[in-house]
Amino acid sequence: MKKHCFLKNSLKTVGRTAFIASALFFANELAAQQLAFPGAEGFGRFATGGRGGEVYHVTNLNDSGPGSFRDAVSKPNRTVVFDVGGIIKIASRVIVSPNVTIAGQTAPGDGITIYGNGLSYTDANNTITRYIRVRMGKIGEKGKDAVAIAKGHDLMFDHVSISWGKDGTLDINGDVSNFTLQNSIVGQGLHTHSTGGLHQSTGGVSILRSLYIDNHTRNPKVKGINQFVNNVIYNWEAGAYILGGSAGRSDANIENNYFIAGPGTKTNPPFSRATETFHLYAQHNMYDGNVNGKLDGAAVPKEEYGPVTWKQEPFNFPKVTTLTPQKAYELILADAGASLRRDEVDAFLIDELKSLGTKGKTISDEMTLPTAGPGNVKGGPAPRDTDLDGMPDAWEKKNKLNPKDAKDGKTINKDGYSNLEIYLNSLVNGGVA
Repeated sequence: MKKHCFLKNSLKTVGRTAFIASALFFANELAAQQLAFPGAEGFGRFATGGRGGEVYHVTNLNDSGPGSFRDAVSKPNRTVVFDVGGIIKIASRVIVSPNVTIAGQTAPGDGITIYGNGLSYTDANNTITRYIRVRMGKIGEKGKDAVAIAKGHDLMFDHVSISWGKDGTLDINGDVSNFTLQNSIVGQGLHTHSTGGLHQSTGGVSILRSLYIDNHTRNPKVKGINQFVNNVIYNWEAGAYILGGSAGRSDANIENNYFIAGPGTKTNPPFSRATETFHLYAQHNMYDGNVNGKLDGAAVPKEEYGPVTWKQEPFNFPKVTTLTPQKAYELILADAGASLRRDEVDAFLIDELKSLGTKGKTISDEMTLPTAGPGNVKGGPAPRDTDLDGMPDAWEKKNKLNPKDAKDGKTINKDGYSNLEIYLNSLVNGGVA
């Protein structure tokens, strides 16, 4: 509850006016098509997830078998809730099915970390993933990404933490359309190929209010259609935002981001490898390169983007909340990643970011971190859910539902969300932060 109050107060001071304006936009959009949840933005905002499908309870931290996360996402048309918190160690890749909602905000204790060989969202159409951590690590397979998507449409990632990829950390590389990553952390891609990720899609990729941190390069590398708004990129070494480096056409809106150098940063300016095939609208991007422990950057001058083809007006991408770069930095400090209860790894990364240039490094082995891998992620008791509809008995009684009738979770309300979705959104301040 303290976390909810903190976020609520934070939003009052961080771009309140922008969020109110955005809410009006959402109200108009809802009349035409349902948002994944209140606050869903970008190309992936209309992902349907498991709405109307069955509810699957993850009841253990096993790698496989009944009650496991792997089993939960193995079939489509499900909303996945968690009766346990802690670390799920996976020996092989987990394949996520289409039409699935992964509601990590339901996990008790410190939440859920999936540690091991990573997740594949290829063909996981219409998925919603919220408030989980995916940490690959040295134990993962060579040449694999922590999260990989080679094909699919309508994918929404909100408040997730992704780290320690052995190839990319988050790679979108293929026939992918309508993808959003928002309010998230992509960090510490492992050497010898330490990258945030390649985003290569002509179907629309939105990266919003997210943190790229301690990745040697590709923060990200973009080819195709990209909306990059209100992000913070910290302590890259060889490459921050890579503008294609390709003969193929790219179209991008890059707005109100903050690039902050760290101890390992060797490249200046933060944009590189541009060609005339990269069609760009950019404004209000800041670069703080003096590593003096203060946020005192300056606007990136036009000539430092490179030989792009400039657009005088932004591309007609989805309208999104837009804060100043400074306010985006503050919001990311408070809220990025699986932040309902931040784990030791994310707390360590946020502490580096707060140092504003004096802390940070890329790594080749997560066991060398002070957390010695994923750290300690505590579990806790889950609330009683007699009918296993994903809504606790106490919440159902409070909201005049029947805790012995599993069907009422699927009932759609006037706002377009099921009772189950209303409960899930209530756990995270309505999904606005």
